Amino acid sequence: MDFKPLPIGIDNFEMLITRNYYYVDKTLLIKDLLDNKASVNLFTRPRRFGKTLNMSMLQYFFEKDNKDNCYLFENLNIMKAGEAYTSHMGQYPVINLSLKSAKQPNFELAYISIKRRIAEEFERHEYILEDKRLNNKKERYLKILKEEGEEGDYIDSLYYLSECLEKYYGKKVIILIDEYDVPLENSFFEGFYDRMIAFIRSLFESALKTNSSLEFAVITGCLRISRESIFTGLNNLDIISILNEYYDEYFGFTQEEVSKILKDYNLSEKEELTKSWYNGYVFGKAQVYNPWSVVKFVKDLYKNPNVFPTSYWANTSSNSIVKSLIERADNITRNEIELLIEGKTIEKPVHEDITYGEIYDSMDNLWNFMFFTGYFKKVNERMDSEDKHYLELSIPNREVKYIFRTKVLRWFHDKVKAKDLSRLYTAIISGDTKTFEDELGRLLIETISFNDAYENFYHGFVVGTLANMHDYIVKSNREGGTGRSDLFIKSVSKRGVAIVIEFKIAKNIDDLEKRADDALKQIQDKGYDMELRSEGYKNIIKYGISFCEKDCYVKLGI
Repeated sequence: MDFKPLPIGIDNFEMLITRNYYYVDKTLLIKDLLDNKASVNLFTRPRRFGKTLNMSMLQYFFEKDNKDNCYLFENLNIMKAGEAYTSHMGQYPVINLSLKSAKQPNFELAYISIKRRIAEEFERHEYILEDKRLNNKKERYLKILKEEGEEGDYIDSLYYLSECLEKYYGKKVIILIDEYDVPLENSFFEGFYDRMIAFIRSLFESALKTNSSLEFAVITGCLRISRESIFTGLNNLDIISILNEYYDEYFGFTQEEVSKILKDYNLSEKEELTKSWYNGYVFGKAQVYNPWSVVKFVKDLYKNPNVFPTSYWANTSSNSIVKSLIERADNITRNEIELLIEGKTIEKPVHEDITYGEIYDSMDNLWNFMFFTGYFKKVNERMDSEDKHYLELSIPNREVKYIFRTKVLRWFHDKVKAKDLSRLYTAIISGDTKTFEDELGRLLIETISFNDAYENFYHGFVVGTLANMHDYIVKSNREGGTGRSDLFIKSVSKRGVAIVIEFKIAKNIDDLEKRADDALKQIQDKGYDMELRSEGYKNIIKYGISFCEKDCYVKLGI
């Protein structure tokens, strides 16, 4: 049996269909848009949840051009929906603008990028200038197309293009704007947010608010930016976030769709594994899988049925916001992250209309950003007596848990490593167990841990903290079962000090001293210091260290 190729990174609908890629049918999105009749539809979904492919599908369905695109939709669900919907196919001029490429280090480059995408859309519709009725529009049209216009020309360019297209076709225009918040998020982190938001506000206002040539618009992004910041006075805006029940199954894969993909590739026995790693998101009332990760995993499984799942989404999603959360984490926040990693839930007030400018006003804003960008799922919701809306949140699946246990943990460790650790280093070298224990304990409080961490977590943490011990070689022996101690620290000079460290976990705080003794006994019984003596070191210090959650006990060997 021949299997269809899987569409990794294919977000052009025509290419996907004509090259016979596997397609999970989301065409009934068209039906719902026509039924709901909202003038401006804003869909907010996490990155890599199929937004761009859906926008491309809408363009190929609605766009009126020289080609008949009916063949692209053969046997798809929209063709079975009836003539009331299929009669709209190929009937509208369409403007399709992606702001994805506006992720640039300064306003000038971001502006040039947006200007180019607008110019490309003008070039795509250049044929309309053949119409003599548009002669008086030609000069400005070509100026924008050639990227020679002033900022003022581009501010209302979408309005201007839709006006020209309506005159040419005698039909109102559909405007599609993909990844609208990329330039906003990027400009916030790069430091030119105010300039970017002023430009985007003007672009949107003319295209979406005062545009009599508009049939309807669809905008996609990760986050809902407050009405005040960009959508000022836009009363015809329908915001469909992950909390809305409308359109809930059109972004991401449903259980039925994932079962079918696995069956189609003879991988049904991998369903539970796929579910535990990539399912768990709740959009409206629909439980959905991360589509990007499912497709990547199925492709890897098809090549090797024994391949282990991994976090495909970690490297595609923007982590700037999560890193911001980590950098500002206090003891309460760290404790909440630990609870989430352990599979527990936390409750937070939800605000759907915050601006990037408010992101650091409160930690609640950062939790909200993480929720709407796909790091948490809604477990429950409630309204309090003051009509404040609360969400109970948890980590959706093993993929996101893996991100927390690797990336997030590393950011905490990096934060700890950036501190002045000279007191700790001096204490280790001089055998000052009290200062060693105090400093290590203080650092433990500033990172996160989790109940099933065992020695490897603490071992990695200590190795990371000692990474900047200049003039010393820090040698981790955890990997490979070498029959050596957990850690050697050696002076570059053989006349200097050499240190042997062994780690143990205590089940409770009363057990800490005993476990530190056990660690020292293991160093003694197994002769871990002999390797250092054979290298010529004579001044050897032995440490047994035990850990219980955020507490540690450091004992010096004889």
